Amino acid sequence: MAKIHLQFTLFSAFYSPLISTMTGSFLAEEGFEYDWSVAEPGVSALNALEDGTAQVVQSTISQGFTSLENGHQPEARHFALINNMDGFFISGRDNDNDFEWSSLEGADVLVHHGGQPMTMFKYACHKAGIDIAKINIIDSGNAKEMDAAYRQGQGQYIHQQGPAPQQLEADGVGYVVAALGPMVGPCAFSSLAAMPEWLKTEDGQAFCRAYARTRQYVATRPAAEIAIAEKSLFPQIDEAVLTQCIHAYQNMGCWPVEMSITDAGYNAMLDIFAFDGKISQRHPYDSICMSY
Repeated sequence: MAKIHLQFTLFSAFYSPLISTMTGSFLAEEGFEYDWSVAEPGVSALNALEDGTAQVVQSTISQGFTSLENGHQPEARHFALINNMDGFFISGRDNDNDFEWSSLEGADVLVHHGGQPMTMFKYACHKAGIDIAKINIIDSGNAKEMDAAYRQGQGQYIHQQGPAPQQLEADGVGYVVAALGPMVGPCAFSSLAAMPEWLKTEDGQAFCRAYARTRQYVATRPAAEIAIAEKSLFPQIDEAVLTQCIHAYQNMGCWPVEMSITDAGYNAMLDIFAFDGKISQRHPYDSICMSY
């Protein structure tokens, strides 16, 4: 059997379109033996493609922006969409059905300080018409450290990717009051990357077939079914919470059946990163992406 190694930059239910290639048996149906890993903090998963330890990685086209801005042409190519929207949520201490984004002004907010999450947070605030300078943004470390700090009483609000905010709510620690995805709007938020030469091989084409079927599965099957299959990979998350999270992403439209990185999605990312001053020019699509 062919062997394939998948690597994630972050591991959460938000990346169910890739996770479910494994848990939904789509890789196995194509004859793959597979394993997976998560990149070390601060290390790009794209490195695993370049050294051959992984064949497919969960990444984002903004990694390509960074490389190009530093004068380096990436060897890997982003070839398929994972998420069509930002997957972060805002949780607060109170179950506030009347939450407005303006509530963040003057508040202590734990914000994920990773490059893309922070850029998206800034853009969401811009779209919401609030002054980010009026928010007391707190850096409490990585995702696990942020979650622990909030549970220990730090901050009025927290910015997290699912299913962490849904678990906070289940534990009575916080309540989901907003999602960034609808505020930011559709964009090629996260994607799959591989080496172009590998994608042209029989294994690369077999993976694309498996992934295309997985996208149909995550877009159309009940959230509870997907959660049951994934549950063993999320031992600290309640099954009902995982179901709730997956259902939220489905309803937001994060996982369209079509797996292509569209021109519209790519250009939306250019707009967002230009707003944050992270790019000096509108880099062409084919410098980072390729059609599968």
